[in-house]
Amino acid sequence: MDTHALIDLALARFGVRDVANALDVDPRTVRRWHARETDPPSYVSDAIRQRLLPLHAAPANESGFRFIDLFAGIGGMRTAFEKHGGRCVFTSEWDDYARKTYMANFADMDGHTFVGDITKVDERDVPDHDVLLAGFPCQPFSIAGVSKKNALGRPHGFSDKTQGTLFFDVARIIAEKKPKAFLLENVKNLVSHDKGRTFATIIEVLEKDLGYTVFHKVINGKHFVPQHRERIIIVGFRDSVPFTWDDLDLPPLDQGPKMASILHRDDDPTFEAQYLIRKKDKAVVKENYTLSDKLWEYLHNYALKHKAKGNGFGYGLVTAKDTARTLSARYYKDGSEILVSQGAKKNPRRLTPRECARLMGFDDSFRIPVSDTRAYKQFGNSVVVPVIAEVARIMVPHLEAFGVPAKAAKGKKAKAA
Repeated sequence: MDTHALIDLALARFGVRDVANALDVDPRTVRRWHARETDPPSYVSDAIRQRLLPLHAAPANESGFRFIDLFAGIGGMRTAFEKHGGRCVFTSEWDDYARKTYMANFADMDGHTFVGDITKVDERDVPDHDVLLAGFPCQPFSIAGVSKKNALGRPHGFSDKTQGTLFFDVARIIAEKKPKAFLLENVKNLVSHDKGRTFATIIEVLEKDLGYTVFHKVINGKHFVPQHRERIIIVGFRDSVPFTWDDLDLPPLDQGPKMASILHRDDDPTFEAQYLIRKKDKAVVKENYTLSDKLWEYLHNYALKHKAKGNGFGYGLVTAKDTARTLSARYYKDGSEILVSQGAKKNPRRLTPRECARLMGFDDSFRIPVSDTRAYKQFGNSVVVPVIAEVARIMVPHLEAFGVPAKAAKGKKAKAA
């Protein structure tokens, strides 16, 4: 495929500005290339393939288990379950920019059902599937909400208690499609929200109203990545199976990787011009990621002010030997929760989007076709991929109880239940 054809393909999948950002050129330049007014440089073909077009093919195993990916974000859960033989048959994600990143990383999107607002999708139109995945947003809700007494034919069913929340959409799809299993992920605070009533309602819906055997556990991403990130994982099976969290193979927290494993190196294996420049044959992070004197002074003074009041607010400064705080979706604002030390004589810097991807457990083949601001939001909202992959590893063998072929996990064998 020639360069003009690649540009056309990229523009069919992404907007002009996104393509321009990925190629580090002006949007007007991209428009001129698209209109055949000028010829793009020779490097553009490789840049498009590396930064915009999916690298890996969709799983060829048609006999593997089928799953759907709700509130998919940029595809962290899908990435994890594909590693264990799953095949995604349906995706929902409302954010346009997250959709672009998702579509840039999965090769089957042309024939794949991808919807935006799941609240507008009739549950009967969702494809049949074996496993439902959902990193659903947890919005505050009242138990005494507006009633939907006719849902599932139960006058006091789950919809009555979760009216107006996106968990309702997960529940109504489970009720209609009855998947063999599900995995839900949310923030740790879901357990304590509204004095525990929110979580109690969710478990009641899954167990009593929907009839699933449910297991939940808070897992820290620090087992696999150099980041303190605790999330609640809720797993359910339609029938009773000998699932147990004891089968998890979690590296000791105090032996987890450090920041050196994700920071750019002098010989960085993935040299991306939007983040790095070369100085004396070494890869160096661009200066625009270093904090300005004004911002660094503000953050420093802000931390001192709150320390004097006995508060813990302030920036998080890390070196290659440390573990970072939780990466949040607000990281684009000032980067204060994770600042990389550059020594006493230089202001610290933000992580680059590639470093954020690594911090969430994505490998370097993962495409980042959006601006830094969008990328920071997306990775801050993502799951830690190896955490979900490890949970998938101990879930998948139990699908065989339902007659679903399960691909054996590579390199690890589940312990006896």
